[in-house]
Amino acid sequence: MRYRKPILEGDFIEDKNNLIFDVKGLVHPPDRVIAYLRYYPDAEGERTRKNGKKYSKVYSLEDREKYLVKHFPRYVYFDAVFGLKLEGVLRSQIKEVHKPTDKLQKLLVAESLDDLERDALLFVEILRKESKISINKIGVSGSTLVDLANPDSDVDIIVYGEKNSRRAYEALRNLFNNSNTAIKPYNEEGLRKLYNFRVKDTLMSYEDYLFSEKRKCTSGEVNGRDFFIRFIKDPREIREKYGDSKYVSLNIARIEGIVTDDSESIFTPCKYVIKHTKTLEGEAPKIREIVSYRGRFCDQVRENEKFIAQGKVERVITKSETYHRLLLGGGRGDFLIVKRNHHK
Repeated sequence: MRYRKPILEGDFIEDKNNLIFDVKGLVHPPDRVIAYLRYYPDAEGERTRKNGKKYSKVYSLEDREKYLVKHFPRYVYFDAVFGLKLEGVLRSQIKEVHKPTDKLQKLLVAESLDDLERDALLFVEILRKESKISINKIGVSGSTLVDLANPDSDVDIIVYGEKNSRRAYEALRNLFNNSNTAIKPYNEEGLRKLYNFRVKDTLMSYEDYLFSEKRKCTSGEVNGRDFFIRFIKDPREIREKYGDSKYVSLNIARIEGIVTDDSESIFTPCKYVIKHTKTLEGEAPKIREIVSYRGRFCDQVRENEKFIAQGKVERVITKSETYHRLLLGGGRGDFLIVKRNHHK
């Protein structure tokens, strides 16, 4: 029986081979869901589910692809609409879709909770009190969602809907300025730790990283534990359908310009409307927007700020027009930084 509810960023998919994938994006082909391997069954794995089955976790995009190419090659495919090699679970192979909102509801009525689950509920309780958004528009994702967390795992939260997301963002900004709460921004040590993790597959100087990250409120600590929050549009707010636009990959380029509209920058996927003022490396026609499906590029540059960015140039072909965008997150050399009187 085919799963009929919309499958969104933040959901996890378990297939008939017991592989577990995290869903990427909001638009998917009819025969499969774009999702990237996260956990695979492994007798020597360091993570154990409640049923006793052991799993290993894969982190980098490169390692995820290597495992699938070796063991399940049909899950790595070229998508003719997105113009990219992607990972995707065939809908016929889906065993279960794990939804963050369902997980939160289970935690709210659970008879016993571990420390991570308690911290997740503490985060939700504080956020709800400050933002006044409905409990039905918040979910718990990440390793907690699929019962594969370690004691030191992060709290991974999803907020759904444009209005709710903006209210939650403002609430977090207020909480970061309030020392009498369990939700706090990273200190220097926490920021350095996060940088060391991210720099493995996203090149950026520590100074550039620090400048943008210290302004954000999408990651920090709750009760001393790392948290990360993503803002996702509701299904009814998603205007694009698969095939409405076709994307043609061109080349890698480095550009600079000015952000003219950052209103979509907090969401995953994130988008910046830009004025492309100069091409620094590679070939790039006039770029209209910068887009990324990776949370680390959210809220990176603000409206009216100058930036330098590197990523893949794509031609976007719609029914009414053709334009170009820069896609970030597919390569280790991709970056987006505020231009502060220096060149990378």
